[in-house]
Amino acid sequence: MSTTAELLKGAAELFPDEVVTSAHVRHFDLPFQAGRFALITLDNGHDHTKPTTFGPASLANLNTAIDQVEKEAADGDIVGVGITGKPFIFAVGADLKGVELLKEYDHALAIGKGGHEVFKRLAGLAVPTFAYYNGAAMGGGVEVGLHCTYRTVSKAVPAFSLPEVFLGLVPGWGGCTLLPNLIGADRAVSVVIENSLNQNKQLKGRQVFDLGIADAIFEGADFLEQSLLWTASVLKGDIEVERPVIDRTEAWDQAVERGRAFADSKVHGAAPAAYRALDIIAAAKNGDLQQGYDAEDKALADLIMGGELRAGIYAFNLVQKRGKRPAGAPDKSLARPVTKVGVVGAGLMASQLALLFLRRLEVPVVLTDIDQERVDKGVGYVHAEIDKLLGKGRINQDKANRLKALVSGVLDKAEGFADADFIIEAVFEEMGVKQQVFAEVEAVAPAHAILATNTSSLSVSEMASKLQHPERVVGFHFFNPVAVLPLLEIVRGEQTDDASLATAFGVAKKLKKTAVLVKDAPAFVVNRILTRFMGEIQNVIDEGTPVEVAEKAVEPLGLPMSPLVLLELVGPAIGLHVSETLNKAFPDRFTVSPNLKAVVEAGKRGFYVYDSGKPELDPEVAALLKQGDTVLTEEQVRTRVLDAVAQEIGLMLDEGVVAEAQDIDLCLITGAGWPFHLGGITPYLDREGVSERVNGKRFLAPGVASVPV
Repeated sequence: MSTTAELLKGAAELFPDEVVTSAHVRHFDLPFQAGRFALITLDNGHDHTKPTTFGPASLANLNTAIDQVEKEAADGDIVGVGITGKPFIFAVGADLKGVELLKEYDHALAIGKGGHEVFKRLAGLAVPTFAYYNGAAMGGGVEVGLHCTYRTVSKAVPAFSLPEVFLGLVPGWGGCTLLPNLIGADRAVSVVIENSLNQNKQLKGRQVFDLGIADAIFEGADFLEQSLLWTASVLKGDIEVERPVIDRTEAWDQAVERGRAFADSKVHGAAPAAYRALDIIAAAKNGDLQQGYDAEDKALADLIMGGELRAGIYAFNLVQKRGKRPAGAPDKSLARPVTKVGVVGAGLMASQLALLFLRRLEVPVVLTDIDQERVDKGVGYVHAEIDKLLGKGRINQDKANRLKALVSGVLDKAEGFADADFIIEAVFEEMGVKQQVFAEVEAVAPAHAILATNTSSLSVSEMASKLQHPERVVGFHFFNPVAVLPLLEIVRGEQTDDASLATAFGVAKKLKKTAVLVKDAPAFVVNRILTRFMGEIQNVIDEGTPVEVAEKAVEPLGLPMSPLVLLELVGPAIGLHVSETLNKAFPDRFTVSPNLKAVVEAGKRGFYVYDSGKPELDPEVAALLKQGDTVLTEEQVRTRVLDAVAQEIGLMLDEGVVAEAQDIDLCLITGAGWPFHLGGITPYLDREGVSERVNGKRFLAPGVASVPV
């Protein structure tokens, strides 16, 4: 058997670029004469913008620190051991950059075992151990604390989670085993499965305490001081920590079943991580910790050597890195300041945009529309949303007053836009209307003002073609709901200049949006792919495949909603409009469904009714459908849909719509909610062999979003 030190040394050699975390040990006397205490501080030597992680060398450092305190505890030199982090950060878990490099199963197994062997030693010390969650804690950061006897948490902790399932892993250093044995299976399923699959939802300090993960909670300002006072009282016996008895009856099994149902609703069995985690939680009912740790090691190794995790890490890196440094964006020094924003239109989309610009830029925002009633309604919407934020305690009264004072509405564009730096239109999706709006705006706006369009499918170049200064027109395509979906497709028209584009990217960053540079091509990225995807579903329905078979066929993709539910969200009329636009551009690949046309003409909001709470085909829609007699199986439908999508993405890359396949995936993840575990779409098409079947080659090089060769 290799020793822990040997295991970690071998792993460290595979990962030479690790940002290494130190584990400093310092000693002091606790208050109330409670005795001498050893405190281990985890710190990678960087500020809070580079959170502390556990790579193999970092685990080795913690192991060495435990060697020291273990001896001191055995010799009776200390009464307890604490562990905490650097300012604002406790620790955020395993270093994923190291996980990406692993090529062999045995190395993957060593990562799991290494973490377990080190963390278990904290539980095995001869004195009580204390974790002080002073800042952000995720994954292995949470788990190292779970091995301690007691835990305190700061009220200021902004983010606390076990995000592994979200990425395609399981909490593999004790999370699946220790957490249900500490707080019960039901709460553990919420933290490990539900929060993870709900877009990696984070807990705040108060929630960590309320769930029973921490035994005490203190203010952030003097958190460590208060934690040490509490520690002294616990060690002296003045404070007794009581924890509820864990329910190991059928309630445990019911919690696991609830987790499975939730995972089914989110990933439809398409991603293994959630189910592996639930299996370990189910087995943890007997309280046999070592059995749980062994199961975690095996699950970790299996998942690390599988495609889903690699796609998950790829997706994570896209959002965290590529999303923050957009490919092809001009030098940011060219960007001009934006001190006032104009919004043309005061409907729902325009009002959502006004609210976003107002909250993020905190500059004057002025809406215009064709009559006073619409203008008042738009401004009223923004005011009502600010009142909601105030009611929820997200902003204070002072800020609410200030934001309300910054938003106004006028009928006269000359009055509203004469000193605006950035003017965005959100009017009817019709070329003539948009050209007229831009002509009116150009006549009154200052020479430096950016003219942005929120068009979802029309040509930005054509929109700008009749202006005196087409170089300042840029596409600025948001996704609905604006407050929720991070993507912003920034479209460069044929004549858009670098300064206008740089300003658009600068504004996107302030809006906290993920901006992707897109060529001015029909429907840009997300709508083009989704329309091809939906179009193929629509085609097989028109040809004769039952609606439920067509819908069920794409369930293995684990998409956030089925195609026809998505159509309902977008609106059938908008879906039809985009398919008509694309049909004009590419008649050989994009069809206009006569059935969809009939649904729109009948004024239906979608294909389904929800009388029973579940979506069921609306009898009125069923009566409208005219179908052929070609009935396909789910597998045949899926093949057709995926082949169509692979073909379209291949053509888009050939046309240079975006710089690389990575941008397609970034767009689908942040603009259409496509799953992290697929890595968007191209890794999945590569993994399933669709890319090579359709295009004769993979989208991504082997080792990108897959196990390195």
